[in-house]
Amino acid sequence: MKLFIDTADLDEIRDLASTGLVDGVTTNPSHIAKTGSELFTRLREICEAVSGPVSAEVTATDHERIVAEGRKLASIADTIVVKTPLTPEGLRACHALSREGIPVNVTLCFSPAQALLAAKAGARYISPFIGRLDDIGHDGLHTLSEIMQVMEAQPSLDSEILAASVRHPTHVTEAAKLGTEVATVPPPVLRQLTEHPLTDRGLAKFLADWQRTGQTILDDERETG
Repeated sequence: MKLFIDTADLDEIRDLASTGLVDGVTTNPSHIAKTGSELFTRLREICEAVSGPVSAEVTATDHERIVAEGRKLASIADTIVVKTPLTPEGLRACHALSREGIPVNVTLCFSPAQALLAAKAGARYISPFIGRLDDIGHDGLHTLSEIMQVMEAQPSLDSEILAASVRHPTHVTEAAKLGTEVATVPPPVLRQLTEHPLTDRGLAKFLADWQRTGQTILDDERETG
């Protein structure tokens, strides 16, 4: 599974990208608004900070303007993926942009039927929002499972499913078990994936035992370079 981080916070992106665990970034108008940055400047900065795909979302709602905005966003960098909404106008724009060779991430997917249409429209990625389904009493992971079944049963459709609206580590691991190709996670969730109390406890014991030996692995600080 590829892991994208869902943020426009440049410090977070640079810090997590340095770990080698980040395969891409997803942004949206809300993320950009939180930064207070100019849209195109921030997107260029993000594209410079990561080598993988960077999803940038349109704000238009009619087909012609979605396509025009998509083309302009795609001109920022070769790694830009244009996010379009899963509406009739958004799907029409997805089809047009995809035919031009511009990769599209169809966002705000909430059902297998919607995912099927997005795949037929040529989406590179389809983003089911599993956390938002949970918020209204639905089972987001069950819906994700149904979407994966549809995609597996239709091998001619080559869209990648991108689990979005991820709220906790369990969303990530369960999505991985379903065979989901990508999950986009907020920075705190990515960090939580590394955490376990037994890891901390075990490390503390190993270090305490080592300290009692009086040995060192490096002779001095000069060896750290």
